[in-house]
Amino acid sequence: QVQLVESGGGSAQAGGSARLSCTASESIFTINDMGWYRQAPGKQRELVATITSGGLANYADSLKGRFTISRDNAQRTVYLQMNGLKPEDTAVYYCKAALYFKNKYEELSMDKWGQGTLVTVSS
Repeated sequence: QVQLVESGGGSAQAGGSARLSCTASESIFTINDMGWYRQAPGKQRELVATITSGGLANYADSLKGRFTISRDNAQRTVYLQMNGLKPEDTAVYYCKAALYFKNKYEELSMDKWGQGTLVTVSS
């Protein structure tokens, strides 16, 4: 099974920056799309950004221009650079990876989530 380990959360001041990382452990699975989602207190989990294995990124409209997603396929790692942080960016940030495996006997696909990392932005 693939494990996703997130890092980079913590406290930041409004207007500051933070960078999150999420690394997938080695496995037989191929990693297709990767992404970041967040869940603020009392709210539903929402999309932050996704990126394909080829590097095509997609962002929540409200976050375009402030957040940047990138990935290093060789390191099986996805990053989220967050600039111009606002108190409303306070949330638990979750990494997600779309996994795929195929051999002559079976074909598997599944989504794997990280444990989440808390980002707190103070004014």
